[in-house]
Amino acid sequence: MTAEFPTEVPAGFPNVFPTVLTPDVDAGQAALLRQLTLTKPPGSLGRLEALSVWVSACQGLCPPRQFERARVVVFAGDHGVAQAGVSAFPPEVTAQMVANFAAGGAAINVLAELAGAGVRVADIAVDAEETTDAVGSHRIRRASGNIAVEDALTAEQTEAAITAGRAIADEEVDGGADLLIAGDMGIGNTTPATTLIAALTRSEPVAVIGRGTGIDDAGWARKASAIRDALYRARAVVADPIGLLRVCGGADLAAMAGFLAQAAIRRTPVLLDGVVVTAAALVAEELAPGARAWWQAGHRSTEPAHTLALQRLELEPIIDLGMRLGEGSGAAVALPVLRAAVATLASMATFAEAAVTGAPDTTS
Repeated sequence: MTAEFPTEVPAGFPNVFPTVLTPDVDAGQAALLRQLTLTKPPGSLGRLEALSVWVSACQGLCPPRQFERARVVVFAGDHGVAQAGVSAFPPEVTAQMVANFAAGGAAINVLAELAGAGVRVADIAVDAEETTDAVGSHRIRRASGNIAVEDALTAEQTEAAITAGRAIADEEVDGGADLLIAGDMGIGNTTPATTLIAALTRSEPVAVIGRGTGIDDAGWARKASAIRDALYRARAVVADPIGLLRVCGGADLAAMAGFLAQAAIRRTPVLLDGVVVTAAALVAEELAPGARAWWQAGHRSTEPAHTLALQRLELEPIIDLGMRLGEGSGAAVALPVLRAAVATLASMATFAEAAVTGAPDTTS
């Protein structure tokens, strides 16, 4: 068993984020040692043991505390490229689903309640009339541009969206959140997400394009064409993460990138969701190198680009159930597993406490 966090962090992207501090190595080491004292064979709880070490390191505490205020933030935004027929659903579904989230009727509401997490929805760029202050207080614009033919955002909007994401992370942490999950909602959003992943991993479009909401072959071809055109337009900014968000990302993706990076700055653990959130995470890691030490991959979606992004971030998904919904749903399903990791490290009896004979010491 090894700890799941790096020990070296390079400098961040110029003039955007401060240096990300690493999780507490001493607390992680103490958790590793505590695992050896619990009434079980060493390593017998598998990945749960490594996850418990990660939580201890993030909290700077051994044994770790159980999560008391886990929070899901669903970032909602429309994309002009949806008008090109890259999704199985029409663009107006985004606004309809935002209302569904607010009413508590979506999958993420059900799964988050089961996992003991609260849900917040943030309208970043929904193509609809202004929403309530509670949902739309960080709104940037109505829909991001069609990345196949134009920039997703202006430079000013990109900066504003990153700032909005950072502010949302600060609001949640200041409100007591001790674990964050980013979710997404936006018809067509797997197209810019896949474009970002392809650009950052230097991958060919055909190798990373999935079916999203369930598009047919003709929809897949339209999606491939849009991503190819967007990648061509993005070639001049591929080394600039902010430029990538501006050219071929979107307001919701930029806000998620800011949110994920700021969570690391605030030393708050995060469970990543599917391909859209993980695309934003790739950009966030460019903006604030070392941020990935504060993240775990909640699940692996069926989108090919998601696996590629997880490999780039060196993150192993906690679950793999063939999910592809988004909304933060895969991460919400993984949260009880993370809670189990915390509970076993914190609450199991040690050999000494239970008067159970441990394994013999063969090191001498």
